[in-house]
Amino acid sequence: MFSGLETELPKCISYRKMGVKHNAKQAKMSRTRTRGFAARFAEKLSFSVSLLKFSRLCRPPIFPKPTNACKIKAFMLQAGIVGLPNVGKSTLFNALTAQEAALAANYPFATIEPNVGVVAVPDERLEPLAKIVKTDVIVPATVEFVDIAGLVRGASKGEGLGNQFLANIRETDAVIQVVRCFDDDNIVHVEGSVDPVRDIETIQIELALADLASAEKRRDKATRAAKSGGDKDAKAELELLDKIQPVLEEGRPARAADLSDDEREIVKTWFFLSTKPTIYAANVDEATLADPDSNPYVQAVRTHAAAEKAEMVVICAQLEAELVALDASERTEYLKDLGLASSGVDRLIKSAYKMLGLMSFLTAGEKEVRAWTIPIGTKAPKAAGVIHTDIERGFIRAEIVGYEDLLACGSRKAASDKGLARLEGKEYIMQDGDVVDFRFNV
Repeated sequence: MFSGLETELPKCISYRKMGVKHNAKQAKMSRTRTRGFAARFAEKLSFSVSLLKFSRLCRPPIFPKPTNACKIKAFMLQAGIVGLPNVGKSTLFNALTAQEAALAANYPFATIEPNVGVVAVPDERLEPLAKIVKTDVIVPATVEFVDIAGLVRGASKGEGLGNQFLANIRETDAVIQVVRCFDDDNIVHVEGSVDPVRDIETIQIELALADLASAEKRRDKATRAAKSGGDKDAKAELELLDKIQPVLEEGRPARAADLSDDEREIVKTWFFLSTKPTIYAANVDEATLADPDSNPYVQAVRTHAAAEKAEMVVICAQLEAELVALDASERTEYLKDLGLASSGVDRLIKSAYKMLGLMSFLTAGEKEVRAWTIPIGTKAPKAAGVIHTDIERGFIRAEIVGYEDLLACGSRKAASDKGLARLEGKEYIMQDGDVVDFRFNV
């Protein structure tokens, strides 16, 4: 029944992985043969639905003509917006992504499937830089936000739609927990009253309980490995679990455990929910924005965030969603009338970017001005690889001018004439705001 299929399928899959490097004629022949085998296989099993899925799985792509193009590395961080139902998550998501994609409704589980939006990181340096190099094309760095449905008590045990929500959180790099800090009798609170610290603890407990279940499974596996073969790694894992499990059993996040930097790096590979960096977004009404610290709910969230060494941003999600309808000048004027220098959304995006230890270096030319996202501490060749793998592979030098120096001089040539442009080698650690030209040879 399987004659030929077991030999043709590996070829087909390998062709798919090889991409444009493989001969298109061979790939076409393999595709034809594989489809034929799949058809005979499905016919014998009388399972026609599998034929379509199997053929699509196996068929290699239609290969384009070979080009000199090389794969470009993409870096996109993802932040999940979480909170109890009806605290303003979807309203905030709409404001962040300037769209009405998320269903903002006054009942629990208005969002079930996570909404995803790519948002530009506000960067005031790009427009002046574009004027210097005389280009109209500006490409900012971006963050991906995910609107995750509201958690409830018992989510770690599958209550509500808990398992699905927890899985969505696990896939993100950071968590933005929206906390309700306003009173409104017309908007139902799932707990019956407004208490931001209680709401924070509800989410934390559910994440901690989910992590505790994962930790117990890891402990069982590590215990068996340590007993059977004296596995040193298993013993080290058990010692690390001894530090984390008591914290989780108290309902506190795993990030609160007293761990060394090396231990934290190990725990990151376990993908615990409560180790993710967290920003608390205190969602207030418009009247509170002028003096947020006068709001006792905001004070409580600020104190809690400080104790955790977490970020905290005050926003009015409803106002931010309404600002989307205004043009840039009207938005600025309206914020000024409220006594605000920038929108809460801008502060939240920047906070998420900073919290994850990210920064931007800049490239500027007649074609475009662009901000590129890299982790803080990245060396020049790795930064070059974010633009294109060829540049990393053939890296020679990085010609760098600081943004402030370039802005003061008015051009790269003027900065160079004043000795403000410098050549840096492979060991140079990139700085936020470096304006770079990479020299390379491949």
